[in-house]
Amino acid sequence: MQQASSEWTVTTDNVDAVLIPLGTPVVIPQGAKVRITQRLGSSYTVEVNGNLARVEEKEAPGLGIGDGNDGRSASQEVVENSACVVNEALVRETLKSCYDPEIPVNIVDLGLVYDIFVVDNDDGNKVVEVTMTLTAPGCGMGPFIVEDVRNRVLALPGVDDIHVELVFDPPWDRSMMSDTAKLQLGMF
Repeated sequence: MQQASSEWTVTTDNVDAVLIPLGTPVVIPQGAKVRITQRLGSSYTVEVNGNLARVEEKEAPGLGIGDGNDGRSASQEVVENSACVVNEALVRETLKSCYDPEIPVNIVDLGLVYDIFVVDNDDGNKVVEVTMTLTAPGCGMGPFIVEDVRNRVLALPGVDDIHVELVFDPPWDRSMMSDTAKLQLGMF
């Protein structure tokens, strides 16, 4: 589910979050007024006291908005809508549910995913190898994006392991974005 909004709410409980772009963990206290700026993949981006923060879907009840997806992850939705053969195309489609919390475009269309390899292991399951980058080498949200990639791919049936290699050569630039991403961001 993708949603951009500007909905104001008051937290009903303390909410664990991560400051954007620093990646610093914070707690948004109960009773804080926050503006939900976007709901992308399995997280929310909220504005609180002039700062942006990333909030995981499991914290959504503390934002006073419920669970946001009826208990189904974006990876489950991809699997339910596919033939469930784990291959490069399915992994790529799954990664379209991962977002940089500062940019309302998925990491595939942003051009952050360079290579995907799916390898059979000895027990008939799969090991997935992903080579990717970030929009900036010092991005504090990098570890969170990589963890999101790991979690989504590991949720695919038959995937035993995933290796994510974060590289900065070639460096990312706007020319790597898909036309869809450029259109979403008003770059056409």
